[in-house]
Amino acid sequence: MRHHLPNGTFRNTADIEEPKLRNPQTRLSDLVRWKLTAPNAKPLTQPVVSPDIDSFNNDQDARTKIIWVGHATVLLRHQKLTILTDPHFSDRASPVGFAGPKRSTPPALSVTQLPHIDVVVVSHDHYDHLDKQSVLEIQQRQINNPPLFVVPLKLGQWFSNLEIDNWVECDWWEQTTHMDWRFTAVPVQHFSGRSLKQNNTLWAGWVLTLPATAENESYQIFFAGDTGYSSDFKDIYDRFGAFDLSLLPIGAYEPRWFMKELHVNPEEAVKIHQDVHSKLSIAIHWGSFALTHEPMDEPPKKLAEALTKQNIGPDNFRTVKHGELVLV
Repeated sequence: MRHHLPNGTFRNTADIEEPKLRNPQTRLSDLVRWKLTAPNAKPLTQPVVSPDIDSFNNDQDARTKIIWVGHATVLLRHQKLTILTDPHFSDRASPVGFAGPKRSTPPALSVTQLPHIDVVVVSHDHYDHLDKQSVLEIQQRQINNPPLFVVPLKLGQWFSNLEIDNWVECDWWEQTTHMDWRFTAVPVQHFSGRSLKQNNTLWAGWVLTLPATAENESYQIFFAGDTGYSSDFKDIYDRFGAFDLSLLPIGAYEPRWFMKELHVNPEEAVKIHQDVHSKLSIAIHWGSFALTHEPMDEPPKKLAEALTKQNIGPDNFRTVKHGELVLV
């Protein structure tokens, strides 16, 4: 496992192939420089619509249903399986409730309004992607029939520490099966850590595959989680082929000297869309928190410009409102 280091931590594909590159992780000196160069963007509240949960749960409609709850939290339903990505419903992306990045746009749903969740897919352990209170509330709400938490390698212990044992973890390119679906962890370029100690748990994108049956065609989803741009996406396509649906981040990308290796900008998100041959991509990871320096309403504008340059229609890579139901 070339991304495993002898001290038990992990590294990115780029660090293996091009070791002279800076390791994408938050060094304290870089963090201080970033914070001193300019303030984060002014918080802006984005439009939120009330989700149509009845239509989302309607299994008479065979279309794929998607609701962007906010940031990297997305509700998916396909062939009677309901999936939630990177659960975060709290006011702050922080270890404490009184400080740290605060939501400027509320989640489109509360945990109590969620439908029954079959699987929760987690990309990594950063506070804006994995929220302790949200996880505990989801688990308690479904205590008699809890969801399966599918997580990257070495992150399962975090759940066990919360007395949650309904989890399975995967290394890159490993898979687990649940309710006929395959969940495969794939490499993306990022890092992990909920403190100054970093990369002790793995980070990952996820490929969700429903194989073809006599009744249904195969269906394949790519959830990128949080990532910089790398060659990993072409490798993912080489292994899995084209995707019916992709959930791709487009925000938290400025300043580029600090964020380029950690977070894609909209132009790079379009490159991922092309690399994985996605039929439809939905933009995530923008508009919920003022995490970085670009204006909070800039990512969808830059995405539209990038799509125009590549002659890709806006219906192939969509930005949606918080809570908007997308039927594919």
